[in-house]
Amino acid sequence: MRIVIAEDLALLRDGLIRLLSANGFEVVAAVDNGPMLLDALTRERPDVAVVDVRLPPGYTDEGLRAALEARRRLVPGLPVLILSQYVEQLYARELLSSRSGGVGYLLKDRVGDIDRFVDAVRQVASGGTVMDPEVISQLLTRRSRDEPLGELTVREREVLALMAEGLSNLAIAARFQVTDKAVAKHTNNIFAKLGLPPSDDHNRRVMAVLTYLQSTPHRGPEP
Repeated sequence: MRIVIAEDLALLRDGLIRLLSANGFEVVAAVDNGPMLLDALTRERPDVAVVDVRLPPGYTDEGLRAALEARRRLVPGLPVLILSQYVEQLYARELLSSRSGGVGYLLKDRVGDIDRFVDAVRQVASGGTVMDPEVISQLLTRRSRDEPLGELTVREREVLALMAEGLSNLAIAARFQVTDKAVAKHTNNIFAKLGLPPSDDHNRRVMAVLTYLQSTPHRGPEP
């Protein structure tokens, strides 16, 4: 599986190269700035990209912008796993709002859990969605009093957070020590309240989170 890495910190970049190479990935490019990332994505057309949000020259959102441009214009549906030092809600929403291909948003601290990190990269590469639990927690807290999230009960918001982390109904039931049937009822209530009609599309669970994220008014990146 071919991968492009974009990280400006040399030690972390080298660590990612070693870690991913040791787990069966072919690192075809490892860059440290936005323009080089866009060039690498265009040239290499990788299976997945692991990208730091903030890259030189501006250290604002160069990594995200390069990834989004590549997804829109050059490599439609390019799987991208974004890494960030902090929870940046605007960037999480903007990445997920494309609704195309695999996407992920993890805090850099998660790289230390090697098995979980590698699994996240593989999940994104296969077209899945991975959201850091802390990102989901902050997003849900921010919107808990607004529509349509305001219609959800506390337990439904908790279930939605775990759904966004990729947990199955069975895993959620185990977490809350309830039956699968109880969790299925919560998920159906969530879909109904968020206006997501019955569908065979397995991404309907992800769409519940996307609907929430897109309901926030868009603002440009802060400096």
